[in-house]
Amino acid sequence: MKDQIKKRRPDLAARLEHEVKKRWQPQIRARARRTAATTGGTVIDTRARMGYTAPIGSTDEDRVRHLTVALPPHSAARLFEAQEAGATDQQLQEIVAEGLKEVYFQDRGRRADSLEEVRFTDIEHLGFDL
Repeated sequence: MKDQIKKRRPDLAARLEHEVKKRWQPQIRARARRTAATTGGTVIDTRARMGYTAPIGSTDEDRVRHLTVALPPHSAARLFEAQEAGATDQQLQEIVAEGLKEVYFQDRGRRADSLEEVRFTDIEHLGFDL
């Protein structure tokens, strides 16, 4: 169409933009998800009530926390797979809770070995960055 149209046509420009986004955006999102699930992981920003089950004598009381942490690629992969399989919000919350347990509460295996379960409830805010 180059040099065939002399005057700008807003309707044509809008249709072209729509078609480009329709084809381009899903590919970009898929590539970002693949990268997050294999090498990059995903960053989660949340404000929610969190607590955990641990041996007697530890402070396991639920409280509202605001966390921004990087979940590892295997947690991101589990989350994406569950989402694509039609998992419920509760199932997705459990996967996020397991990722938070590993990264935040256990510091990737450097502490809290005896931690059994992390509770992730009363979510006020939850955001992901690929």
